[in-house]
Amino acid sequence: MANVRMTQVTALIIQAVGAGYRYGFDIMDITGLASGTVYPALRRLEGADLLKGTWEEVEAAHRGGRPQRRMYELTEEGEVALTAAADKLAAAKALLLSTPRAKGAGG
Repeated sequence: MANVRMTQVTALIIQAVGAGYRYGFDIMDITGLASGTVYPALRRLEGADLLKGTWEEVEAAHRGGRPQRRMYELTEEGEVALTAAADKLAAAKALLLSTPRAKGAGG
């Protein structure tokens, strides 16, 4: 796998793309991450050959009345990273579920 740290943000973005969310705005919407987090991460992942980005056709953007969008898809290396991302998120979830809550915290 390319030299990209598998942070929780990276894992979320890779999982979102793997689940079919192809555009930055869609990824922001499904993950709840801000544009200042998503777009730099997409560029890093594309630079590391985990994602391949392509611009949509100008005509399609004009028909939609919006600027062109960049569509992302997983590369073969990205598919490997998707498995690592799933493992990372599963480990984080297990840790959260196994950690006793502090006294007085929440309900």
